[in-house]
Amino acid sequence: MAKKQIFYSFHFDNDFWRTQQVRNMGAVVGNTLVSANDWEELKRKGDKSIETWIDNSLKYKNCTIVLIGSQTSQRYWVKQEIIKSWNSGKGLMGIHIHNLKDSDSKQSNKGSNPFSSMSINSGKTSFSSIVPVYDPPYRDSKDVYNYISDNIENWIENAIVTRKLY
Repeated sequence: MAKKQIFYSFHFDNDFWRTQQVRNMGAVVGNTLVSANDWEELKRKGDKSIETWIDNSLKYKNCTIVLIGSQTSQRYWVKQEIIKSWNSGKGLMGIHIHNLKDSDSKQSNKGSNPFSSMSINSGKTSFSSIVPVYDPPYRDSKDVYNYISDNIENWIENAIVTRKLY
């Protein structure tokens, strides 16, 4: 199976460390890494700059993976990335990452599904009824990592196939 081009959507401040674990699994090719300094600079330039960055980052991607941490569902830009991904025909999926350890070896609380509060077809169809979200069934960070690593390629394929149905 060929590696897919992936856009990762996540809450930068809370989940950067956890997301890097997923990005470094090697099963997929992700968007270019943005450092904390780059993200702050981008935010200072304003919303239009962020929108342009999102649009450019989504080009040539097969799928968007929303890495769901404790506050991801509340993030404005995550919601925008979901909408832009869907509207451009990308596969779309989510993975709960709260049980991966952060840089301080801490886990976090499970976050809400960001797709639950979003819909298509003028509000008639909830994204959560279409978009797959995976929640590794383990508490140990190593087990969570291995579960994601073992399954992510199939999940991506499933998300791409599912998107083509709508």
